[in-house]
Amino acid sequence: MIPEWLHILAITMLIIGFASAAVILADVVRHPQHMSIMNVVWPVTGLYAGPLALWGYWTYGRLARHEVAHAAMKRDEEMPHKKLTPFPVKVGKGATHCGAGCTLGDIVAEWLVFIVPAIAIWFGYESIFSEKIFATWIVDYILAFLFGVGFQYATIVPMRGLSPGKGIIEAVKADTLSLTSWQLGMYGFMAIMHFWIFGAILGVKLEVNMAEFWASMQIAMICGFLTAYPVNWWLIRKGIKEAM
Repeated sequence: MIPEWLHILAITMLIIGFASAAVILADVVRHPQHMSIMNVVWPVTGLYAGPLALWGYWTYGRLARHEVAHAAMKRDEEMPHKKLTPFPVKVGKGATHCGAGCTLGDIVAEWLVFIVPAIAIWFGYESIFSEKIFATWIVDYILAFLFGVGFQYATIVPMRGLSPGKGIIEAVKADTLSLTSWQLGMYGFMAIMHFWIFGAILGVKLEVNMAEFWASMQIAMICGFLTAYPVNWWLIRKGIKEAM
């Protein structure tokens, strides 16, 4: 049985996440980012990181507003977000860029498998896996990969002036390791919640239509950020991924 305090906590976490995303979305609508894909990345980050995302956006994200960047370019000056953002923060932005694709992919995949249970069977549930969660993770990874590469493509192509074909290749190179490391962090935490906290301790099956599931996913995404951060540091240092 799920304690009432845990249910209230889960709902509170979700409300904070949605409110944070809404605040960021309202601001990027009025003041779009210089890199258009970040107009999606920042609100999505707010969904799971809440106040942390708000702090990151207001401290560093707003430096990359198009109006500010454009004014600097007209003066032939370096854009503020490139000049004033420390490298560790640029790495964090790179990780959240990847994480936004993962988050959207995971949300779509989880609901898709929940609404159409046969999808889990197609990906090995009952035939290969005794637990549906493992088959769902395969779907999660596929959709997260598609979203992630799409986000990376939208970044690399305009920044490097690449052709569509070359852009896809470079996007895959830049995002595969980052995305995989993010998903591993997410899977690890969700496994703890699914099998231990809810399964063994509470005796409850954690389902997609539960507030506790999505509150757990919020923390899982932060775990994904932590596992993807060092990978993004390496990718950016090697020039495989663009600093943001």
